[in-house]
Amino acid sequence: MHPAYAESFSSVGGPKLLPKSGAWILKRQIPGSPFFDAMGCYPLFACPDWSQLYVDLEEVGESLVSLSLVTDPFGDYEEGYLHSCFRDLVVPFKQHYVVDLSRSGESFVHPHHRRNARKAQREVHVERCADPTASVDEWTALYGTLVTRHNITGMAAFSAESLARQLNVPGLAAFRATHDGTTVGMILWYQQDSRAYYHLAAYSPQGYELRASFALFDYSIEYFTRLGLEWLCLGAGAGAGTGMNADSGLSRFKQGWSTGTRMAYFCGRIFNKEKYQEIVTARNVPATNYFPAYRLGEFS
Repeated sequence: MHPAYAESFSSVGGPKLLPKSGAWILKRQIPGSPFFDAMGCYPLFACPDWSQLYVDLEEVGESLVSLSLVTDPFGDYEEGYLHSCFRDLVVPFKQHYVVDLSRSGESFVHPHHRRNARKAQREVHVERCADPTASVDEWTALYGTLVTRHNITGMAAFSAESLARQLNVPGLAAFRATHDGTTVGMILWYQQDSRAYYHLAAYSPQGYELRASFALFDYSIEYFTRLGLEWLCLGAGAGAGTGMNADSGLSRFKQGWSTGTRMAYFCGRIFNKEKYQEIVTARNVPATNYFPAYRLGEFS
């Protein structure tokens, strides 16, 4: 929810405050057009006062052609309310894995994960970074390894500048895993109210070999439990769609730490239908479910 998080995406779009709800969106010029649209910050649209979002969107007028975003699965809304705010598109998008911290980890963490965490803890030392900004070079290098390893493109292929700015956002909690004094993995969370949201993690080749991810997640869950938080949001599996894609390694990994799931919705609203259709027609966009249609293929 903090403006500094929206500002970390300034290379994508200009942060714009929705004043009554207190939420931030990113205003972007539509390529090849004098018009603008907007999107929510990646990966989730966080809103301090969901009850006022309807009012904010009514007051946008035609200053934007459209708005698209993915809702916080812990947002204070019902699906029917989203339909009133986003009249053009509301679809279940992804189930996000969550952790109820009132439960003991022994009761829900998969035995495979507990076993791997114990093995990793014999090889790596995990600690909270007192000053995450001091680790910017290490973090940027680790994230570069992740981008190359998984051929990450689009919004998740953060620039070095964006990664550095995210480390300065209030509420960030960063943990590192070291082996023989060398950082082999890091994980970032954002604490907000009684919850913490998993943001990013990255590992060196040695970090993968040592199963540093298991030690870092185990340490994070214990840390936030001791801190008195109520929930963790671990994010979703890879790819789009409502299915959990349980066969993917990322889904199996997150599921093994979770106590359940919550749905996030993809929402879209057209504020200026005439301009929207004009841009779609001018670009000869084929029939598509992508929203907004005129940005089809923007992150491919």
